[in-house]
Amino acid sequence: MAGFIQKGLKNVLQKSPNDIVFLSSVRTPVTRAKKGGLKDAYPEELLSVVLKAILAKNPKLDPALITDVAVGSVLQELSGAKAGRMAMNHVGYPSSTAFHTINRQCSSGLAAITSIAHSIAVGSIDVGIGAGMESMTRNYGSRAIPTVLWPELKESPSKDARDCIMPMGITSENVASRYGITRADQDIFAANSHQKAAKAQKDGLFDAEIVPVTTRSIDPENPSNVSTVTITKDDGIRPTATAESMAKLKPAFSETGTSTAGNSSQVSDGAAGVLMMRRSTATALGLSSDIVGKWAGSQVVGVAPDEMGVGPAVAIPKLMDYTGINKDDVGVWEINEAFASQALYSVRKLGIDEAKVNPKGGAIALGHPLGATGARQLATLLPEMERQGKEVGVVSMCVGTGMGMASLIIRE
Repeated sequence: MAGFIQKGLKNVLQKSPNDIVFLSSVRTPVTRAKKGGLKDAYPEELLSVVLKAILAKNPKLDPALITDVAVGSVLQELSGAKAGRMAMNHVGYPSSTAFHTINRQCSSGLAAITSIAHSIAVGSIDVGIGAGMESMTRNYGSRAIPTVLWPELKESPSKDARDCIMPMGITSENVASRYGITRADQDIFAANSHQKAAKAQKDGLFDAEIVPVTTRSIDPENPSNVSTVTITKDDGIRPTATAESMAKLKPAFSETGTSTAGNSSQVSDGAAGVLMMRRSTATALGLSSDIVGKWAGSQVVGVAPDEMGVGPAVAIPKLMDYTGINKDDVGVWEINEAFASQALYSVRKLGIDEAKVNPKGGAIALGHPLGATGARQLATLLPEMERQGKEVGVVSMCVGTGMGMASLIIRE
């Protein structure tokens, strides 16, 4: 695989027939679980909207040329493998297009994109889609902790094994206490996320990446009252959020802790996806003018499960070394805000200019639909790189059970 990775900024920015390119990257609105506009939608329904939009945005592409679709899905029954393929066929993809789901927890959407990139790189496919879907409204009942588990694991002599089911909020508290991330700093970071996202939404900057979803809405007070709604915007953004209002919230995971509902990512519903192909294939199909960027490499790492939030601080240096890129070469960073504690730790540990991180807000404001987040980040990153005139971007996140992932993205 390393032979397909261009190393060094000059080489990464050059165009090659073997590049893995993006032609369109879209997402649904991301809405609040249980309360938001997509609370009554199914995850595969959200996926179908994204997959249908990809076809609509690429009318010159024969769907039969799409060889494989990979979808990140964390919480859904069977990881959405059967429901997802049904949804794919339902919106016009032929049975000759293969389908699979991927569960690398919070990085599942990015893992799906990477899976398709790897398949293109080694020549097993020419065209594919990387995507993600999640309805945390429907599938977050166990809080992402297994309900059926080999009993011996709960009493394992390995602390790391036992810590794999530690509640994510406690891992956030561990990061904050171990690395000196104060409550005040977390609240400021969280408020800034909302304020950046609110301005972007007001200015219409998310509109191009969002595909509206027409679905049902069930009145919780009267379930027989079902209406049809079209959801066009993220609904978890709080324009009036301030550090002062955040400071009034009680700790959510520990009585003496610093992580709150306000400075943690939102529990959300949503889907996202991107059309990918080899550059030479795009050229042969007359689609070169539709290329918006390229994938330039991904890396995953393992970290201690009880401080899983440090993942980006370990994955990003590995990605930089893998691709020969310096962090100062990166114009825009999309680092998932699972918790303000871990996002701040990662940014500070790496010495990244915070002004370059999540310039239109992150998961604290927009939400974190687990399986979809990596693909959502890409859909937000690419247009932001275009607006700023930046060529190099990174998508990264921490991952439950103790991992980190990062991908290098180049804009065209």
